[in-house]
Amino acid sequence: DLPDPGPGEVAVRIEAAGVNPLDHKLRSGLRPSPPITTPRRVGADGAGIVTAVGADVEGLRVGQPVLISGGAGLYASDVVVPAATLTPRPPQVSAAEAAALGIPFGTAYQTLRSLAVGAGDTLLVHGGSGAVGQAVIQFAVLWGARVLATTSDRRADRVRALAATPIAYGEGLVERVRAAAPEGVTVAIDIAGTEEALQASIDLVADRDRIATLVRGADADGLGIRAFMGGSPRPLTAQEQAWRAEAMPVTLHLLAAGRFSVELGPQLPLAEAAEAHRLVESGVDGKVVLLP
Repeated sequence: DLPDPGPGEVAVRIEAAGVNPLDHKLRSGLRPSPPITTPRRVGADGAGIVTAVGADVEGLRVGQPVLISGGAGLYASDVVVPAATLTPRPPQVSAAEAAALGIPFGTAYQTLRSLAVGAGDTLLVHGGSGAVGQAVIQFAVLWGARVLATTSDRRADRVRALAATPIAYGEGLVERVRAAAPEGVTVAIDIAGTEEALQASIDLVADRDRIATLVRGADADGLGIRAFMGGSPRPLTAQEQAWRAEAMPVTLHLLAAGRFSVELGPQLPLAEAAEAHRLVESGVDGKVVLLP
């Protein structure tokens, strides 16, 4: 039975739950987490409809469509979550699109803000066709940066459609980037986690404080670069957490205005959550979501 929401809490009927790489990494033990002493349900991102509102909650009402970001146990049909994890969802944004936003778009927005990316920058993104990479490209282009993104030949058209220059990864990467951006690269973000991506970033960007990895956090200090989660021993600062939260209303507004794009992948029933993890681990195109 779903408990009644307490003070500062809201009950939500889930319409879609986003499946993130972090989910299968935590589930499998690939990403360390605290000892599991009680049942731990999966899922941080979702979207649905408010069904009950607890005391001391303002700005939310029963029947309102919402996005949930930074929740817990959202692979579910109904949840009770802190009101602070909710953002009102415009009618132009579907539940599946909203469920795809939380971790990818929050991570992208915060990383770009932390690196102060903007007009005049040339940004190299390693892994541009994934969910985080696509979000990084769109925010950076919106803020006036030129973007180059490594990708496979098969996914180059998607990267190009987002106004980035696709660059094939593999031997000769640094030379291809220099040929495509003779003005030089000022910022690099690693979402691929390969030795090639890290070394190319160091070779191309003079200021290592403007190189960040989102997947090799444990190695960042040794390389003299920055990391935002991704296994980093350093937690996000209060400002970085605030930027991740700020990303949700900003992205919803841009989506509703038709200025952003979310690539959706397979949509599976909630009962097929295990298959959803297999698909994400295999690198399927587009964002995988579960539909209760």
